[in-house]
Amino acid sequence: MRPWSAEEFANLLASDHTHLIETDAAFALTRIVADEAELLTIATDPAHRRKGHARALLQQLESHARAHGAATLFLDVSSENAPAIALYLSSGYDEMARRPGYYKTPQGCRVDALMLNKMLSPAVSSG
Repeated sequence: MRPWSAEEFANLLASDHTHLIETDAAFALTRIVADEAELLTIATDPAHRRKGHARALLQQLESHARAHGAATLFLDVSSENAPAIALYLSSGYDEMARRPGYYKTPQGCRVDALMLNKMLSPAVSSG
């Protein structure tokens, strides 16, 4: 559970498969390959938390992924991140697996990762 380095962000952003979705208060990075999207990270400015920004961004990200051909969106989240888990579960994500001891905390403890996914409904075409 360490922060990503500037180099790691730069490498991700250089990929044709990585998409940045951003608002004034939050951002998300997703990777879309074939019919799958992976939420790599989502973050909200601490001064703007608990105001619905992450939920709105997640909905925007799902629409973006769907528009780029993704049928499924998946992510992993620390089993100790109760606010994020609540957001994802209330947004229709289901737990599909658990990775025991996947994350390492700054204190050196190991924490499980929950693997969540959501089937994205097909994009609605106008016409």
